Amino acid sequence: MDAFNLLKADHRKVEELFSQLESASGQAKMRVFEQIKMELELHTHIEEKIFYPALEKPKQTHDLTLEAYEEHDVVKKLLREMSKAKSANEEWEAQAKVLQENVEHHVEEEENELFPKAEAALSEEQIEALGEQMETEKERKQRGATKSSSKKKSAGANKSASKSKSASTAPKRARASKKSSSKSSKSSGSKRSKKSAKKSRR
Repeated sequence: MDAFNLLKADHRKVEELFSQLESASGQAKMRVFEQIKMELELHTHIEEKIFYPALEKPKQTHDLTLEAYEEHDVVKKLLREMSKAKSANEEWEAQAKVLQENVEHHVEEEENELFPKAEAALSEEQIEALGEQMETEKERKQRGATKSSSKKKSAGANKSASKSKSASTAPKRARASKKSSSKSSKSSGSKRSKKSAKKSRR
């Protein structure tokens, strides 16, 4: 897959997710946002690591590439801010709109200005090689994200299991303490009865 087709496929995917975000409500909206965040983070990562460095040197793409880095920074900042929210309130909805507008503007500028100039500046072999590198890096990052999320889940499961275990042992401890207290009360009672028996004999 060449670099432009790969990046355009990412753009279409994010566009679809933004349309889902508009129609979703409640926690479903937050779940869609998490998908958007993941897609945008992957996309910006492969562009900044592989695609943009190749476009910084050619004169015709230099300025547009530097501008694209700046636009990425704005998107990253919005994603960080929005990630702090637990639910979609009015302020969050406004941020979501700003995020969508920024992403749409960035995509339009890339596809209509940067990509055509990059296509002229790079050879077919370079475009194909960049696409393959980005695809490989994207898959690597996705595997890493899946591993870390499964680790978090297992850690959470272990925590809940240890909680339930301690909860189940609590009544056992309570019963044990009851037994020991009843034993001590019995033994102290028997000691007292022995003492009183001795006194009566005297």
